Amino acid sequence: MPRILEEQVGVGRAAARPVASSPQGSAALEVSPLTDKVGLRAAGEVSLSTRTVWERELERLVGRADDAVRQGDGVVGRGGDVYLELSGVTFVDVAGASVLALAAQRLHGDRRMVLDQPPPALRRALDLFWPDAAAIEVTKC
Repeated sequence: MPRILEEQVGVGRAAARPVASSPQGSAALEVSPLTDKVGLRAAGEVSLSTRTVWERELERLVGRADDAVRQGDGVVGRGGDVYLELSGVTFVDVAGASVLALAAQRLHGDRRMVLDQPPPALRRALDLFWPDAAAIEVTKC
């Protein structure tokens, strides 16, 4: 079975651990932490075969953002926003968009999930199914 390396979510540190790609080897998703703020950089595609990794890492990201806000960590953005750098993501299916929208809804207060350069399919899904999602901001479209 093909293997990819995934980086553990964290701010300023990363520990690589192997993650199996899809059984057919057709899709891969690589996730690594941003070093300057609470967030993730993702590359590959979010689909049925990679959704578990996507969901787990978004859940960890929201948890780490909550911890950083509670501890007064200086790397958290405006009001505790979290960031997803998605320029390397080629595709996100509707279920993957749903996972992202649900993770954004779990952010407390006026915090947002800021998406940098998301793929067109993700932007379309968010516009269609979550047009009023105040917790999601898209930049550099």
